Amino acid sequence: MNVGERGKILVDADACPVKEEIYKVALRHAIAVTIVSNQRLRVPEHPLIRREVVSDGFDAADDWIAQACTPGSVVITADILLADRCLKAVACVLAPNGKPFTQSSIGAAVATRAIMADLRAGALGDPIGGPAPFAKADRSRFLSALDEVLVRLGRTIGRA
Repeated sequence: MNVGERGKILVDADACPVKEEIYKVALRHAIAVTIVSNQRLRVPEHPLIRREVVSDGFDAADDWIAQACTPGSVVITADILLADRCLKAVACVLAPNGKPFTQSSIGAAVATRAIMADLRAGALGDPIGGPAPFAKADRSRFLSALDEVLVRLGRTIGRA
């Protein structure tokens, strides 16, 4: 059984900077990709790639992804709270910079997110920055990380 039969990639796509990379790696591994967004995004016409446009309601895309992910899913998101929900569903989760979210790292990421939100709320005009700008090295790291996850997933599914 190949990865495309049981695995899938779910993409939190509205602000995802690595969609083209996802298509490239997914097609090489013959795995289905679902692009989830609040607006209609252009996606390649291919039987393994589909678009899911959800309402523009608060967390609508996150809710759709969290409900759709299963063991064997790979979720691409920068959203820490969505990553936490997907990890609870035993999905693999990668940030667009290639950093994996894991059961052992998600607690600290959620706590840091909360601290930063509190700091930004109390900044009173003093800007507190967000994440570093997306760089070429992030794109390269993401390609490598996604390929590694899909190879590992393929081995796991191949044994199932």
